[in-house]
Parts: sequence; structure tokens; C-alpha cells
Amino acid sequence: MPGPNLLEPPGRRAFASFGKGFGQRFIVTVDTEEEFDWSAPLDREKHSVVTVPALRKFQQFCEGFGVVPSYLIDWPVASSASATEAIGDAVSRGTAEVGVQLHPWVSPPFVEEVGEFNSFAGNLPFELEREKLRTLRDRIESAFGVAPLIYRAGRYGLGPRTAEILRECGIAIDTSVRARWDYSGTGGPNYREHPLHPYWADPERSLLELPLTTVYWGPLRQVGNVIYPHLWRTPQVRGVLARAGLLERIPLTPEGITAEEALRGVDIAIDEGLPVLVFSFHSPSLAPGHTPYVRNAADLDALYDWWRALFTHLEKRGVKPTSVADIMTSLKVD
Repeated sequence: MPGPNLLEPPGRRAFASFGKGFGQRFIVTVDTEEEFDWSAPLDREKHSVVTVPALRKFQQFCEGFGVVPSYLIDWPVASSASATEAIGDAVSRGTAEVGVQLHPWVSPPFVEEVGEFNSFAGNLPFELEREKLRTLRDRIESAFGVAPLIYRAGRYGLGPRTAEILRECGIAIDTSVRARWDYSGTGGPNYREHPLHPYWADPERSLLELPLTTVYWGPLRQVGNVIYPHLWRTPQVRGVLARAGLLERIPLTPEGITAEEALRGVDIAIDEGLPVLVFSFHSPSLAPGHTPYVRNAADLDALYDWWRALFTHLEKRGVKPTSVADIMTSLKVD
């Protein structure tokens, strides 16, 4: 009998519910990964981990706001002593959490041909995806002394049997679904019809899906999912709609999204009753010169200002930070 398939949108009956005191919360997830040239073809060898020490400053910044970041770690970072030096103490104190992020092209065993199709781990043969994920999961537990409970597929690349592997590995939460986005044009998944609301991936309620938060803003937002797929070949039209205030797609990330835009997105998500807002960004953005979003010191200052504005606004709106541990204890499973 086939197991749960995370590529298929769930029915509303699968939506998760939380205890009475949970209210609305937010979680910060960090794709904690190596640096590489985003504009070049993928390469197993051409990467570095020089930005990993910058995690320490971000961790201290988050602790000042009572935020517990979830660092989703891939193989090059898990294999670097700098990772435990930067956040190991925070993980042991419970002020940070670690999870798994699988970049298959830099994660052993190195069997498959490197290329765009195989960069989505769910496209790999089942046994290979399974071995890569288990090997990485074990490495993270060995490095940090705690079993990771949350997973994100690199490039959001789930496969039809990824959920089966996650349950085998003791992963309790998947956060790979990027609702409102379609990656099928490059061989990846289509999450356009997936909900933003957390939901159970399996009838046994052993694996929770925690989709990344992206909302539509503007008078046309109710039909955003109908309009947006037709605009992917014409980004200039998307820009016209956004500038005209008619339709804008807002993911909750400091990468390419202004604080003003993100605040609008947060307010929409709150007003729609979303129980968990999921923020994300890439760890190489914590140092200048490694992503398109943070090219210099001024950009880095702006990134911290972005988080400061968002954390302050969320507090004003009564939305408290949460964590994987908090979510797990707050879920209703009856």
C-alpha cells in the first residue's frame, strides 16, 4: 500500500489544529547551507562555508527578541566544526533548534549525475534519496547531540515517497511545501494548489506539513492563484500589477521582499487566521557578497533592520514566536 505523497494537496479534513492557548504564532527557519554561485551550474566541488560563523550574531539577535530559530542544515555545514562553534551552545540551551536540509548534489553518497533535475532530491531513485537523507540526518545528530525533527528539501524538492523516508528517520515536521509556487518548469514540484494552513501528511498524524508562508496582496488577491500561473513568462506584467497595487505575491522572507511588503503579508496572514506564519531565508545572506540579496555591509544592516521591524510588528499584533518543540506539544492529535 502506497504511503503519503506530499506532492498531492490535502483535503481540509487533514488540517491540523492546536491547543486553545496556542493562538497565532510565527517560526523563523534558516536554510543553513554552503555558499556557491547561484548563477552558475551546480557543482559538487565549488562551494565554501565561510559564512557559517555569522550564524552566531544572528542567533544572539534572535535571542534578544525571544525567537528560537530553526536551522535547517545541509551536509557541508553539518561537516564543518564552525557550525557547532556558532550555534551548538544555543541548541543545547534550547534557544535554537536544528533540522535537516538536503542539497543532494553536495550530500553523500555521490552517485547521481549533477544537474538541475537531480537537484530536486525527490526526483532521485527512492533508495538514493533515502540514503542521502538518513546519512545527513545522522551526521546532524552526531554533531549537535540532538535528533533533528524538522526537514526541508533543498530547492523545495519533495518526491512522491519523501514522506515515507521522513517517518523512517523520526522526522516529525516537513516544511518543504512552498505554497503558491510552481517549480515544475525546471523539473521540480508544483505547490500552487497546496494550502498555507499546517496539515497532517498521513492518516496516522505522525508527520505534519508546515508550509512556507506566501500570500497574495491587492484587490485581485482572491484570484491570485488563477492569474499568477499565466504570468510566469511575463514578469513585467507581474511588476505592473504590483506597482499598481492590484496583485502582489509576498513570501515571508527578507530576500527580495521589503519590510513594507512583508508587513502587508503578515497582516493578511494574521487576518486570515493562519495559525503559524513560516519565515525563511538562506544563511549565506548573513554575510556580504554571497547571495544576490546581501552584496555589501549596507545590505546586511538592512537585513537586520528587516527582522527588527517584523519582530516588533508581530509583537504588536500579539503573534508570539514558536518553535518545533512548542508546535509538537501544542498539536491536537485526537
